[in-house]
Amino acid sequence: MLAASKEILTHSDGTVISLLDQGTDHYGDYLIVEHLVTKSGPLNGPHWHPMLKESFTVKQGKMRFIVDGEEHVLGSGQHIEIYPKQVHQFWNESKDRLIAIHEIRPPGNHWNMFKLIHKLEVQNSLNSKGIPRNPLWLGMAWECIDGYLAGPPIFLQKMVLGGLARLAHAIGYRI
Repeated sequence: MLAASKEILTHSDGTVISLLDQGTDHYGDYLIVEHLVTKSGPLNGPHWHPMLKESFTVKQGKMRFIVDGEEHVLGSGQHIEIYPKQVHQFWNESKDRLIAIHEIRPPGNHWNMFKLIHKLEVQNSLNSKGIPRNPLWLGMAWECIDGYLAGPPIFLQKMVLGGLARLAHAIGYRI
């Protein structure tokens, strides 16, 4: 099933995130996006998801992953799957640009996360590492990852970041 309307999020650094497909098939609900990344370096921090399975297929360029402490470097045509509860982080290792297909099952709030980060970037509300400057937006972004940051205790993340997200919702913050 193809997405009814293809959404495209274009960032000021040239990064483009395109919604390619979303729906339900015999394996369940899914979201498929394409990442076109022009800037080398980390694309996120180490994190994990209790229920999500993610897969990446590199179409162009080179992408590095650390999954549960094991490093994987993928080139064009290569694929990796990341299962629930695996701590992972990934980087664009390309000299030019990276194009990767990213599938998320079930999709959770991932598309909202991409939209929120895009919205905040357009508003110049992110720091140089792509983290929201406003703590309430930080809570909202944390809520969208459908998982946890590696390191800080879960109860602390739920209390602090989850509390910020609840407060943001209560006072009218919307993605």
